[in-house]
Amino acid sequence: MSANATTMAGELAPPRQAAVDSVYKKITLRLIPFLAILWILAWLDRVNIGFAKLQMLDDLKFSEAVYGLGAGIFFLGYFLFEVPSNLLLEKIGAKKTIMRITIGWGITSMLMMFVRTPEVFYFLRFLLGVFEAGFYPGIILFLTYWYPTDRRAKAFGMFMSASALAGVIGGPLAGWIMTSLNGVNGWSGWQWVFLIEGIPSVIAGFVTWFYLTDKPEHAHWLNADEKRLVAEELSKDQAALGHREHSILAALRDPKVWQLILIYFCIIAANSTLTFFGPSVVKEVGFASPVAVGWIMAGAYLCGAAGMILNGFSSDRHKEARYHCGLAALLGAVAMATLGTMIPHSPLLSLLALTLAIVGTMSAIPVFWQVPNYFLSGSAAAAGIALINSVANLAGFGAPYAMGLIKTSTGQMSPGLYAVAIIEALATVFLLYFIPRRGSGIDGKR
Repeated sequence: MSANATTMAGELAPPRQAAVDSVYKKITLRLIPFLAILWILAWLDRVNIGFAKLQMLDDLKFSEAVYGLGAGIFFLGYFLFEVPSNLLLEKIGAKKTIMRITIGWGITSMLMMFVRTPEVFYFLRFLLGVFEAGFYPGIILFLTYWYPTDRRAKAFGMFMSASALAGVIGGPLAGWIMTSLNGVNGWSGWQWVFLIEGIPSVIAGFVTWFYLTDKPEHAHWLNADEKRLVAEELSKDQAALGHREHSILAALRDPKVWQLILIYFCIIAANSTLTFFGPSVVKEVGFASPVAVGWIMAGAYLCGAAGMILNGFSSDRHKEARYHCGLAALLGAVAMATLGTMIPHSPLLSLLALTLAIVGTMSAIPVFWQVPNYFLSGSAAAAGIALINSVANLAGFGAPYAMGLIKTSTGQMSPGLYAVAIIEALATVFLLYFIPRRGSGIDGKR
């Protein structure tokens, strides 16, 4: 009887893999929704300028070139402060770092409602970049403390898809605010957008202090066995990856880091163009109402969110990042070039091309972030990830500024879209050329 009971207990006991899956489901439910909410708030405060532009430029008599420079100057602040912020996160923890970042960008977003001159516009957009610097690469680094390599692309995809969901929420919300509150208290609709969308970020910053846990060993919501399983999975993952660079200076000298910067630069050039000029494209093809623009962009970003998640799942399942990232970027490039030929001749095909450009470009991003952690760890990962993101995001400064100049000088968006499409296509070329398929630990089955 005792032997039978033991046998039955052994049969009923879940295998180790099921236990590991269970604890990672618990971790995902605890961390990813909260981080996604923070990323939605960050994205809203970063890109609401694209919707505010529909009223703001006329009210303040700003040119498209002034707007393009202001939209892009955000990334200069990003560039200058991202590496220090990520190194600070490694030193003091994610909880303190993310709280500081979130409160800072929320207050700055609220101050945007008082813009009257280009100089103040430029300063506040730069300051927004300074405060947000470190959040995105900080979360990427933070998730490496919790997830082994073969679970990260899915986690990255679920987190990063929040930027697409921000478009789903932000478009209709900005359109409603600009239409319904325009003139209330003597303020324009675009001023209300900055105020209303900034307040939740400040609140979320304080919530972060009480909710977030820096590392698995500090998690009061995991029991001892669950902490042990996570530690074993992370240790096994580190051993499987073999030697990776830990030195900050050596990582910064590593050609692979700079090759990844070049690849990500090309992707971000397209992503920032779609972010800051997507609403303008919709208006260009005949939809003048802020509400209509908001809902159309919401639909496009909903498709983008689905693409990010599905591409991340597929990358994890096939243990392959190179083609998943490269082909997604190529789809974005082809769709953006098609968009340039369609404006303003075919509104329906223009909107379809815009949607596919968003899907392809955004789907490439979470899979891309699989690659750096295959050969960087520790302080090198903190500095390397931040360096890749900060330098590559200079494309976020250059692309919108160039688009604004082109639109101001030619009156057309198509030439700028063609140029950005070529740049994004180069991401695929560089990815396939620089990143080996097998034998380096960067791709393929490990």
